[in-house]
Amino acid sequence: MIEFRNVTKRYGRTTILDDVSFTIERGQFVVLIGPSGCGKTTTLRTINRLIEPKAGTLFIDGEDVTHQNPVELRRKIGYVIQQIGLFPNMTVEQNISVVPKLLKHSRAECEAITRELLALVDMPYEENASKYPSELSGGQQQRIGVLRALAASPPIVLMDEPFGALDPVTRESLQEEVKRIQRKLKKTIVFVTHDMDEALRLADTIIFMDKGRILQMATPEEMLQNPADPLIKSFLGRHTDDEAIAAPKKAEAFMKRRVYTVHENAKTLESIERMRKREVNSLVVIDDDERFLGTVSIEAIKERGKAGHPIREYINGETLTVHRSDDAKEAFDKLLSSSENYVIVLNDDRTVAGIITRTSTAKAMGEALWGEMDA
Repeated sequence: MIEFRNVTKRYGRTTILDDVSFTIERGQFVVLIGPSGCGKTTTLRTINRLIEPKAGTLFIDGEDVTHQNPVELRRKIGYVIQQIGLFPNMTVEQNISVVPKLLKHSRAECEAITRELLALVDMPYEENASKYPSELSGGQQQRIGVLRALAASPPIVLMDEPFGALDPVTRESLQEEVKRIQRKLKKTIVFVTHDMDEALRLADTIIFMDKGRILQMATPEEMLQNPADPLIKSFLGRHTDDEAIAAPKKAEAFMKRRVYTVHENAKTLESIERMRKREVNSLVVIDDDERFLGTVSIEAIKERGKAGHPIREYINGETLTVHRSDDAKEAFDKLLSSSENYVIVLNDDRTVAGIITRTSTAKAMGEALWGEMDA
């Protein structure tokens, strides 16, 4: 648990944090957001003592951090920044193992940690451990930055706008991965962003700051329904604006672009392994031209599948689909009136554009836009 108790920080006559108090429970994903200069990054860096407060106290699990050695404290707290900061002369494995080595882990232990973490982001050890940062894409480099922060298994991870420099598709993919990892490992993550869409997608709790004070601390749903200040409402923008609510929304505005696919000629065991690695129970099946054919589920393979047979034999061709330019309300209605967990969003050429799922965020967004929907 992290507790800020009347924390104040000033630079000269300028107050950056103004008597800030709040508590973050263990295992929560908390997002700090607000306009530039609001104090969100200062708040984050106070947690690992990169910034020392002028007054007030910060506790971690009931312990006053000002009484702890700052270097030892930082080794117990993961830290990810936008600039990534990978060491260019070190391999992926060496970068991930920096803190474990400082903590006197053996070479075998460092290798085991690296293998386990690379598997979390679907970057096989044999293919990636010996690469240097210059051989990786921007998204891969940022993944390694996240893994390095997790390498010593810290209970708390701080993330300061880690995806701000990435393209939208890579950014969305990494958001999904970080949220999945956080749920699996039950880490406490404190995340700074200026992007409300990112905050709504990731947070269990959002802390909205302005001029060094907290304007509102709430769940995404609560903040969407009852923004506590006009500034928060302006940040929510299209999510709460009456004119935006009246405007028609397209399905593509709500889809997730990362979709797990499998070619129709892939064999059953290969498909099962792909589902296992990605922790899903179905895959989208495509042909040579990447056009959508249907879906295949683990249940269908279990009931009818035979080892060595192509996956096309077990396709469900009745999966719900919409076009990316279709009315989003139609997509949500179609999903909520069925027993399916998702709707596939298609391009004009029937290639897969994305997927709309039954998530609590999607429901909240739908209700914010159209009012109560029939279940």
